[in-house]
Amino acid sequence: MPRVLPLILVLVLAATLFAQNPPAASAGSAAAAPAVDESEKATAVAAPPPPIVFDRLTVTGGPDRVQKIPGSATYIGQAALDQQKYTDIHRILRQVPGVNIQEEDGYGLRPNIGMRGTGVERSGKITILEDGVLIAPAPYAAPAAYYFPTVGRMVGIEVRKGSTAVRQGPYTTGGALNLLSSSIPSDFGGRIDFAYGDNAMTRGRIVVGDTVGRLGWLFETFQQSTDGFKRLDGGGPTGFDLSDYLGKLRWNSAAGSRFSQALELKVGRTSQKGDETYLGLTESDFQTTPFRRYAASQMDVIDAEHEQIQLTHFFAPGAAWDVTTTVYRNDFFRNWHKLDSVAGVGIGAALESPGQHAGVMAIIRGEADDAGTLRVRNNRRDYYGQGVQSVFATRFSAASASHQLEVGVRYHQDGEDRFQEDERYGMNGGRMFLARTDVAGSNANRLTEAKAAAFFVQDEIRFGRWRVTPGLRFESIDFEVRNFGNADPDRNGAALRTTRNSVEALVPGVGVAYAVSPSLDVFAGVHRGFAPPGAGVNEDTAAEESINYEAGFRLNGGPVNAEVVGFFNDYRNLLGRDTLSTGGTGSGDLFNGGAVQVRGLELAMDREMRRGALSMPFRLAYTWTEAEFMSSFTTSFEDWAPEVHAGDEVPYIPGHQLTLTAGMSRGRWNGDAQFSWNGAMRTAPGRGAIPAGSGTDSYFTTDLTVGYGLLSGLELFVQGRNLTDERYIAARRPAGLRPGLPRTLLTGVTWKF
Repeated sequence: MPRVLPLILVLVLAATLFAQNPPAASAGSAAAAPAVDESEKATAVAAPPPPIVFDRLTVTGGPDRVQKIPGSATYIGQAALDQQKYTDIHRILRQVPGVNIQEEDGYGLRPNIGMRGTGVERSGKITILEDGVLIAPAPYAAPAAYYFPTVGRMVGIEVRKGSTAVRQGPYTTGGALNLLSSSIPSDFGGRIDFAYGDNAMTRGRIVVGDTVGRLGWLFETFQQSTDGFKRLDGGGPTGFDLSDYLGKLRWNSAAGSRFSQALELKVGRTSQKGDETYLGLTESDFQTTPFRRYAASQMDVIDAEHEQIQLTHFFAPGAAWDVTTTVYRNDFFRNWHKLDSVAGVGIGAALESPGQHAGVMAIIRGEADDAGTLRVRNNRRDYYGQGVQSVFATRFSAASASHQLEVGVRYHQDGEDRFQEDERYGMNGGRMFLARTDVAGSNANRLTEAKAAAFFVQDEIRFGRWRVTPGLRFESIDFEVRNFGNADPDRNGAALRTTRNSVEALVPGVGVAYAVSPSLDVFAGVHRGFAPPGAGVNEDTAAEESINYEAGFRLNGGPVNAEVVGFFNDYRNLLGRDTLSTGGTGSGDLFNGGAVQVRGLELAMDREMRRGALSMPFRLAYTWTEAEFMSSFTTSFEDWAPEVHAGDEVPYIPGHQLTLTAGMSRGRWNGDAQFSWNGAMRTAPGRGAIPAGSGTDSYFTTDLTVGYGLLSGLELFVQGRNLTDERYIAARRPAGLRPGLPRTLLTGVTWKF
């Protein structure tokens, strides 16, 4: 049991006892995020979302229902997001227990998120949704999240884990993350946000919408850019430009109609250009200049475009049942033009052993000239995802029990088109020049597609003090890879190789809760964990499966709300995927990790204290996770290579995470502080103390946001992230050491009308 755990449990006990004699509250005082009032309870962090978010497209049901789920669930609403003013999903999710993160670029543009030890690499082992629709570029065929929804335009964040998460899929081991976009307002209104800060950071948002009669509309744009906090040898940009546009149209049936209906069209487009690289730093260079960028990364840039369209129909002929159907299509293109190797040596190998590759490192640093051995890859890929899903829900009573039954179906197709080639650059006086370009498609030239049919049924049964939620999910998936070879850019099929495989999975789960008292619930659950293997599976690779257990209690309804959950995930086989972002070759091949056991503890606690007009809410989130291999084997998978011994810990899963969020509101002033500690992570399998060079740093960061209301709806704010300017190693992949975000200050204004 970790040493910090007894302290956490003492804090919970003390807060619970203190709640029996809370300080007097002022009826006129307002709570600042992330306070939890009586209407939200449990792990909901803020006020409910706007009313035109269809219940069937959420994963928790919103703040009014989250506390009744017989499993772990968290809802973060618009009030908390407005107060904290984060656009980095990593910083938002720090306040959610059971979520593992690994920073990469410092801004959260390419998140690495896992849940309950699933692994974090490119968020490829969790279900990611926007408004209840799968949003990863190709969630079945190529789930690595090089695209992630723009957090700055979201009004709600939901996380659901455990047995009741089988409703969402296809990834059921860890859980589901759902982002809620802005809803069409019932009256004319909107908001304008603008902020400016360090490294020429600019951030702007405009939202405007209205409902006239039975028609509603909304337009929103979010813009963000920065010069970046890293410093490129010889000068040059290291930041990004992001533009996001969203439009919605809605038609409602007339009041008093026999059938209640709504039809909503959602259209969005996002573009991003980032001067980002996979090239990190050597150990010695990081110690002296952690924000340095080597000269050989000067041509590295990612261009990305995402388009989405959704048409949702809601039909409720009466109070007893309703049907919600969504047709959707997502398209994503990205070309990450980035350094791959120098003089035939991969950049990961060069930075890991700089002494053995002194000549290569001299070229990378721009200290030596080169005629043309810097290989820069055009990682050009097109993705699509499309489908139709429908959820039928009904409410009825039978045999002294009430039922809320949901039945859902989804047919989905997605795919990835890789058409990649290399360019050869030279180095002259620290500046790169193009020497030649290889034939188009000569690095990778293949199509990967997946077709999936999914079905789920879940019933929430209530009788007496009991709530039982059994669920069942079925996935049937067909994969196909068409590899045209590196010498067929026109794809005539002369050397075409086609591979196919199919997977079927039945995913049961059940959660049970018992109300010990009106304010105390105990619950437990068990379910099967499943992760689609993708098209890289072969006869030597087993599917990823696990049996997952959880048990805990939830205290709500008083001045203190708390949730404590223990979990245990028993993997029959854990899969690792070869990607460039893990320092691999990018082949997409899968590797068996054998049996793995993950155990942990999640704790969330909310407390609000009031003194007259002063309101001070607090939220504590703590996660302990321990993940270990149960067998020994040798492997060429970069994250585990060259060998694993039984009892070794799984890399890139922090043992401890602790975040305290404290709010303040008095008169026109409000504030929000986040104190976050993340334990060191292994970057290679092992046990005991983490050896030098085989882990990330533990770090403690402090963020603070202070706002002042000038007029009704008009607020000025100042925000500081990492105020103590903590310098730390956030990762050692894909190639070399990467820093976390340094101290960054931002000031801005928000006008709601």
